[in-house]
Amino acid sequence: MAMASSRNGAVRGSMRPVSGANSSNLRSSSFKSRIPSSAPAPRRSSSASIGAADNGVPGRVRVAVRLRPRNADESVADADFADCVELQPELKRLKLRKNNWDTETYEFDEVLTEAASQKRVYEVVAKPVVESVLEGYNGTVMAYGQTGTGKTFTLGRLGDEDTAARGIMVRSMEDIIGGTSLDTDSISVSYLQLYMETIQDLLDPTNDNIAIVEDPRTGDVSLPGATHVEIRNQQNFLELLQLGETHRVAANTKLNTESSRSHAILMVHVKRSVVENEDPVSNEMESSSHFVRPSKPLVRRSKLVLVDLAGSERVHKSGSEGHMLEEAKSINLSLSALGKCINAIAENSPHVPLRDSKLTRLLRDSFGGTARTSLIVTIGPSPRHRGETTSTILFGQRAMKVENMLKIKEEFDYKSLSKKLEVQLDKVIAENERQLKAFDDDVERINRQAQNRISEVEKNFAEALEKEKLKCQMEYMESVKKLEEKLISNQRNHENGKRNGEVNGVVTASEFTRLKESLENEMKLRKSAEEEVSKVKSQSTLKTRSGEGEDAGISRLQKLLEDEALQKKKLEEEVTILRSQLVQLTFEADQMRRCLDRGAPGNSYSGTDSLPSRHSQARESVNGQKAPFATLCEQVGLQKILQLLESDDANIRIHAVKVVANLAAEEANQEKIVEAGGLTSLLMLLRSYEDETVRRVAAGAIANLAMNEVSQQLIVDQGGISLLSLTAADAEDPQTLRMVAGAIANLCGNDKLQARLWSDGGIKALLGMVRCGHPDVLAQVARGIANFAKCESRATTQGVKSGRSLLIEDGALPWIVQHANDEAAPIRRHIELALCHLAQHEVNAKEMISGGALWELVRISKECSREDIRSLAHRTLSSSPVFRSEIRRLGIQF
Repeated sequence: MAMASSRNGAVRGSMRPVSGANSSNLRSSSFKSRIPSSAPAPRRSSSASIGAADNGVPGRVRVAVRLRPRNADESVADADFADCVELQPELKRLKLRKNNWDTETYEFDEVLTEAASQKRVYEVVAKPVVESVLEGYNGTVMAYGQTGTGKTFTLGRLGDEDTAARGIMVRSMEDIIGGTSLDTDSISVSYLQLYMETIQDLLDPTNDNIAIVEDPRTGDVSLPGATHVEIRNQQNFLELLQLGETHRVAANTKLNTESSRSHAILMVHVKRSVVENEDPVSNEMESSSHFVRPSKPLVRRSKLVLVDLAGSERVHKSGSEGHMLEEAKSINLSLSALGKCINAIAENSPHVPLRDSKLTRLLRDSFGGTARTSLIVTIGPSPRHRGETTSTILFGQRAMKVENMLKIKEEFDYKSLSKKLEVQLDKVIAENERQLKAFDDDVERINRQAQNRISEVEKNFAEALEKEKLKCQMEYMESVKKLEEKLISNQRNHENGKRNGEVNGVVTASEFTRLKESLENEMKLRKSAEEEVSKVKSQSTLKTRSGEGEDAGISRLQKLLEDEALQKKKLEEEVTILRSQLVQLTFEADQMRRCLDRGAPGNSYSGTDSLPSRHSQARESVNGQKAPFATLCEQVGLQKILQLLESDDANIRIHAVKVVANLAAEEANQEKIVEAGGLTSLLMLLRSYEDETVRRVAAGAIANLAMNEVSQQLIVDQGGISLLSLTAADAEDPQTLRMVAGAIANLCGNDKLQARLWSDGGIKALLGMVRCGHPDVLAQVARGIANFAKCESRATTQGVKSGRSLLIEDGALPWIVQHANDEAAPIRRHIELALCHLAQHEVNAKEMISGGALWELVRISKECSREDIRSLAHRTLSSSPVFRSEIRRLGIQF
């Protein structure tokens, strides 16, 4: 009866990894790209092939052969006999000795000797497959061979005692975890065994009969009943592997003390979120639209299948009997079915017997399907097992004829896209509500002002009408009194003049007639005045109802109100400037007081010192209150402060720039300044004004805003790199150059802006500023170069960039080498980091050696005060064949 036992503790077949010194001498070869010249031509799978795709990338099954060293038994039993195989790894060939004088030669994609390390085996066999899985393709790595030849050692060794002995499973998960993000991606694993044609769950032993489900539409195979465990870190994965190994079936045979009696299958499911690149033409067309079109999120689902096949064996050699004999029969039948399927696919047969075994059904995507497949066949050196070795080699040769059609499986992430659209819609709705509220407030204010003006005009009209009425009444009474006096006088004259005859009578009558006419005229004038008063009243009523102030009085009032508004605006600007000056003086006094309390001279704070390191104290609260510039922003309003940047008064403009620079030093204000258009205004100042103070302070504010990733993209989009480069070329003041260098250095830390920085002259501008020679300027230049080199190194490691460094293209290497051992610690530290990052890319090695950088790297690895930089330099030199060769040639002690 087979007994379950843990199998990772012992080395099967006495296979052991060689030391690091030996493995470093092996010639490295890319298993992913090399195709043997004499290998059989790959064939496209037939219409009956497994999971054949309508379109995809051709990818032949890659096969490597690994020789196990002799174990103790073979060393004794075969001491007088030569090995049955002879390896020629440099030619990718293997010679099989049929007898003492006859041999057969076979070629493989990779030939691994008994001295090959576990790391080399992983890099040439499994790492290309893992990289394809991270790109969205399915992948399979499988080990095949006779019992006791080291399949489980190669694939499933945990390496608890010796990390160098870690197998392909452990190393694959390390790369997958390192190549994914825990925030956006997910990794889950299932660990199964195929035992006696029954699929069992190694993570849940009670689940011992899992059904295979096939998609009738796509033909994809899945195991919905298997346990899926999400992986968050490497330790979690190792614990699952240990748990699974304790449940795997193994037994003691003549060929191996812990022989696998089942096929172990580890399935790693990777789900990655990516963003589809947008059409640049559509971006230009939509750039004028207020609504920003979101990027298209995609989800790529890929699967890595790691298969540790049970060893093929002959019963008379293994000594299996009873239940172990039944196990051996089941193993041989499933392996035979797999060989038949591979033969059928390689020979382009119209029928592939996939359903002969559950193993072939599970691996239908690995041979002739859409997965990138790597096969490692393991053999032993003993001539007693020449037949099994020959069978294993022929199996690998047939597998090399199989060609898969690789295809990425991706789909739109509708949930993420919907969430982004909802957030954007909420922002638009909130902005619309704010604008509507502001509009309603303006309308209400205008109506209130109009009502006040109408009330004032009505009051003025009423007073004017009352005065006119009183005046008319007084004139009327005066006229009546005069007429009465004239009438009395005429009557007396009439009585005294009766004796004067006819002439006097005529004169008296004519005088009376004249007086009568005057009285009638006065009455007409009175009536006309009353009508005029009524008309004015009616006009006043009509103007009150219509609310239209078209008369001269309203015009004068409007002019007075406009004059008052203009005067108010000027007063507000003066108040804002006075407040900013007061806040700045308060802050300087507070800084000076702190410095005096510490007993050291303090540097007065100015708006020009806008780099983050100079504003740490500006973020602190004073006596439990908010920072002075935050208080100023709340009292005056950010929008008003930004409006002062366009003031015609030079003094007002300079003070406004200083206030914005100090506000930009606080991270909480940066996003608000950008949203309010402050970044655009600062770039306009940098472009339009030649005043040194304005340019220095504006560059400092831009440097502070450049610490935010969103602001960095806006700076680049609005031509900020070119503006900063022009400012660097024109300026001579060290403080201005320090601000410009700090801004470019912050932009250098963004991986997405590398090409744009280089093409817009950002790197050349940095190197041009070293003419100043000021230590603060040189420190910022060194920081920018270190940031750029780090991003380049990361892009090269991820496969995004190839070719030599853009820093070397722009001639930065001589300056870097010259200042690698600078007396100023900030300059030296950044330059040492830059050298280490440049050296990590092999294509830069020759130019760095010719430029003298190798000596500095050696010095850094020995003398650097920081342990992390010293370790990075040592690791970089050790991993580079070019550097190691030059060190040996020069006889440098390393």
